Amino acid sequence: MTAPEIAITLRPERAGDEETIFALTEAAFRDMLFSDGDEQHLVNQLREDGDLTLSLVAEDAERIVGHIAISPVRISGGPPENDRDNWYGLGPVSVWPDLQGQGIGSALINRAIADMRARGAKGIILLGSPEYYSRFGFKHEPQLAYPGPPAEYFQALLLDGCLPSGVVTYAPAFG
Repeated sequence: MTAPEIAITLRPERAGDEETIFALTEAAFRDMLFSDGDEQHLVNQLREDGDLTLSLVAEDAERIVGHIAISPVRISGGPPENDRDNWYGLGPVSVWPDLQGQGIGSALINRAIADMRARGAKGIILLGSPEYYSRFGFKHEPQLAYPGPPAEYFQALLLDGCLPSGVVTYAPAFG
């Protein structure tokens, strides 16, 4: 694990951060080919619905420079049922475009994984680049399904227990 190239502090989101997180997320995804352009609204809806399980920001000496969201997911399918509980979805992860590639996103992801492990989460899923997220231990698990995108982009990280099987459904804000 490498440290960010700039000095940052990671902390939970607090009241008053919402506008900056909205602008940051909008800017971070503005030119992304795979983005549908509503990630900033997604974070707000997760917050409004009470489904923002973990919301962390990265700050430099002057401002918020990154954000990560974690929300609950459901896994339907076969046994064992208790291993399908307490799973979460990672994303979106946002960093100001001029600061991307400096380790801020990686620091947020590593901290989110550690925080969710400490909270007793069984696992985390995400949609994203296999090349990028494999460095954190995420990998495509054929027994977990998410219809739609290419299967290799749907990845999981088992934190505790046994890997369940079934179809994953994100929080309602994901629509």
